[in-house]
Amino acid sequence: MNTADPRTQARLAVERAPHDAMAWIMLCEYELDAGDARAGENAARRALSLRPGHPEALARLGRAQWMQGQRNDAVASLRSAAANAPRHPGIAVWLGHVLEDVGEAEAAADAYAQAHVIAPDEPQIAAYLLAWRRKLCDWRDLDALALQVRTAVRHGRAMVEPFAFLSEDSTAAEQLQCARLRASALAQAIRPLPPAAPRARTDGIRAGFLSNGFGAHPTGLLTVALFEALQASEGIAAHLFALNPDDGSLVRQRLRAATQLHDVAGLPHAQVARRIREAGIDVLFDLRGWGGGGAPEVLAMRPAPVQVNWLAYPGTSGAPWIDYVLADGFVLPDALAPHFSERVVRLPRCFQPSDSARAIPPAPPRRECGLPERTGDGGVVFCCFNNSYKLNPCSMERALAVLRAVPGSVLWLLAGPGHADERLRGFAQAQGVDPQRLVFMSKQPHAEYLARLQHADLFLDTGPYNAHTTASDALWAGCPVLTRPGDTFAARVAGSLNHHLGLEAMNVDSDEAFVARAVDLGRDPEALAALRAEVARRRNGSGLFDMSGFARDFVEAVRLMAPP
Repeated sequence: MNTADPRTQARLAVERAPHDAMAWIMLCEYELDAGDARAGENAARRALSLRPGHPEALARLGRAQWMQGQRNDAVASLRSAAANAPRHPGIAVWLGHVLEDVGEAEAAADAYAQAHVIAPDEPQIAAYLLAWRRKLCDWRDLDALALQVRTAVRHGRAMVEPFAFLSEDSTAAEQLQCARLRASALAQAIRPLPPAAPRARTDGIRAGFLSNGFGAHPTGLLTVALFEALQASEGIAAHLFALNPDDGSLVRQRLRAATQLHDVAGLPHAQVARRIREAGIDVLFDLRGWGGGGAPEVLAMRPAPVQVNWLAYPGTSGAPWIDYVLADGFVLPDALAPHFSERVVRLPRCFQPSDSARAIPPAPPRRECGLPERTGDGGVVFCCFNNSYKLNPCSMERALAVLRAVPGSVLWLLAGPGHADERLRGFAQAQGVDPQRLVFMSKQPHAEYLARLQHADLFLDTGPYNAHTTASDALWAGCPVLTRPGDTFAARVAGSLNHHLGLEAMNVDSDEAFVARAVDLGRDPEALAALRAEVARRRNGSGLFDMSGFARDFVEAVRLMAPP
């Protein structure tokens, strides 16, 4: 037994003092940090048996319940904790997290705002409030919060979530700093596994993939056809390590049929790492990164000799346990490479695969979608199905300028959480646009979503965080994507898709050019129809959706990165 390990020390402490509630609370903290939610729950309940109503114990109990998917129980525990400690900012933050998950969006915002009132100078709390206000399209104090967070990151004073930081108007250097701060804190708390003995690769290279998205999730939808194509590749065996339980979806069934799928949902981090090590993985791909719901703690344990950042997190990991990032020459040009902690390996095509086997059902009638009928002088449908946190004031002002210049057009958006849609309509009205020209689509099953996409004439992208999976979906459905590539990875993904589709004219270099191009197309039905036909032709003939070709390139990249 390693008595230097804090978790072990905490276990010894409760053995020595079994009636000390604080000892049980500290043990709970270490169990939860290790990913062992059941052990953490048991420790929290022991603490509560000794100190009923103790807010710290209730808060950790809520966290343990949240980790086990017991969302409503977690809300109840954390609400009790907050009531018993109304001036505790950390408890308010955790309450906000679980309220997000149960769909109480506005209440979550109130919890984060309360935490910020209690601790206004704490940039990590400001970052939580900022990120959630972006999701709710609640842009009050946006510039002040963003300045507080960016300044703290720049000076190394805050460990904020790197994924949320991608939505800020930050530089690639700031994104690297943000990721390094987060990785450094994790590295100090995680003990790596002992180095593994070199494996004799008599059966070829074993490539592992770690994600919480192996199902009807953007990651599963993007990768399933690639994994099917990899089945025909010699010398590569794909192992999926699924952090999410089986959702019963067709995508999960296809993934299971195409790979060796290991269900590691709910296991402590150390057990997941050992499963990867026992499988003899040579190259491990992190398909979640800092995106939330993943397991960076597992990667920090170094279960594989080579570990790669790819696909789901559009930026640098900043982590010493990640060796490579897999990208392409457009999305990660040479000028960006110094701001990545990883060595860069580039595919000759867009780094983002897609499910080229999916069919597109017939489109429902426009009226069922809330869209106007097409007429000779109106009915153009601009769309942006990006998540609401990407719809910042600058991107919306740009889109609304297009609506003002194209009579009868509408902007079709994905419905957001809480009162986000109402706020966007209020913003449109303030910009001189009839709020009813904003049409919202509730979340649909993927096939129905693709069917509706056929009614969209032009996708108006956002910045600094582009459309990624949504841009690929739009192009697959025949809808052209207009984007303004930026200076970071997250701001260049839609541009990469256009570039590799051969539609460079849809990548513009300024907001003025963006508006002018959209207006010209919106006012010229023949030009718009010709562009849509060009998208359809290139979709079928370019390498963007060629998953057999992608698989060949991917295998070469894996061989390049694999240990000798």
